[in-house]
Amino acid sequence: MNTAVAPESALLWSKSSYSGAEGGQCIEVASLATHVHIRDSKQPDGPVLTVGVRAWAGLLALAAT
Repeated sequence: MNTAVAPESALLWSKSSYSGAEGGQCIEVASLATHVHIRDSKQPDGPVLTVGVRAWAGLLALAAT
């Protein structure tokens, strides 16, 4: 895990369809072939967390249980 930021032009950010229009506690995710980038939707110019796709898949699997 690191906090490296990919070029902004290379990222297409997505937010959950469960996020309401009023904001709230949301994250946005941008996926590339080998890494997933995660940021706070309320601070799009803030820090970006970058993890490998296997680590992201593991986190999602844990969240689904």
